Amino acid sequence: MGGNISILGSTGSIGVQTLDVARNLGLKVSGLAAGTNIDLLEKQIREFKPCAAAVADEKLAKVLRDRVGDLGTKIHAGVEGMNIVASLEDVDTVVASVVGTSGLIPTLEAIRSGKDIALANKETLVTAGSVVIEEALRHNVRILPVDSEHSAIFQCMMGNSLKDISKLIITASGGPFRGKHLEELKEVTPAQALKHPNWSMGAKITIDSSTLMNKGLEVIEAKWLFDVELNKIQVMVHPQSIIHSMVEFVDGSVMAQLGQPDMRIPIQLALTYPKREFNSFSRLNLLEAGTLTFEEPDQEAFPCLKLAYEAGRCGGTMPAVLNAANEIAVDLFIKEKIGFIDIPGIIENVMSRHIVNNCPNLEDIIEADRWARETAMQLVRQKCTAML
Repeated sequence: MGGNISILGSTGSIGVQTLDVARNLGLKVSGLAAGTNIDLLEKQIREFKPCAAAVADEKLAKVLRDRVGDLGTKIHAGVEGMNIVASLEDVDTVVASVVGTSGLIPTLEAIRSGKDIALANKETLVTAGSVVIEEALRHNVRILPVDSEHSAIFQCMMGNSLKDISKLIITASGGPFRGKHLEELKEVTPAQALKHPNWSMGAKITIDSSTLMNKGLEVIEAKWLFDVELNKIQVMVHPQSIIHSMVEFVDGSVMAQLGQPDMRIPIQLALTYPKREFNSFSRLNLLEAGTLTFEEPDQEAFPCLKLAYEAGRCGGTMPAVLNAANEIAVDLFIKEKIGFIDIPGIIENVMSRHIVNNCPNLEDIIEADRWARETAMQLVRQKCTAML
């Protein structure tokens, strides 16, 4: 991949780690886009001096313009601002790490501008996989995975034919509640759910990891990234997070990619592929790693994984509905408006009410997303009213 990058979601966990990789590699950062954290964005602008940056709205953009007026960076706002950052002329690669479906439109803008995509946003392919892959093929751009699991599969598939693959095995840490039964999960708090045992991630993805929805989204994303049917994608709990994923071939061989649980490693590969570059990140010591173990995921205690497979098999607009309902439920849980075990219940209820469009265009997907969010909020309001 090329040397000039833009980052959508620069103040989030992946964005911050991408900038660490950029420092290590000496990459030129031409564009930065963030939400509302303008304090951190200002520091990033002062260090990397991009030609353009974007924030959530015009009010924040005005504040930021005043702060960085001594620099040459042009400050933009909203989706239009993200689109500008995503399509800058001198950019070769756009790192798409905005959380949720808000990253979909600017990622498509980057693809249509001929940029390669280092994809860290699961929701883009989960909600609009058919549209995104079609656009990528049309504009001859590459979508390289940043997620550690998909990067692992990508590496294991190198030099092998798709027809020789019998199964993709996506590993899961199991999150902070691995081994707990449904009854034990009723009193879980957001603070407990946000304590991931192995990875440092943003709040939304950390909650998704604790419900196993993260793995469900990864299964759907893998289907689109690697052109593999859902029945050939297996999730396996691997608490040590040393094996990041595996590929089983038709001859019985299994290839695994191992490494430290450090997101900077797959980020770097996405930015340097097909080359590998040296870094000073910590190395995996198998003598110290100890025993590696594997378990079946408990889909009774953590039904979000089952719901994701169901949405993926259904196809059409259903994955967008699954994702949108989950985003609303996770946000309400973090705000302590609902309980942990209410999350899958809300998602399942919204999915059961949805009439699937089997051949959606982008507008249909956006409408399904809007409908699911509205329906999820309506269900929660009804439940709260009934309890009064």
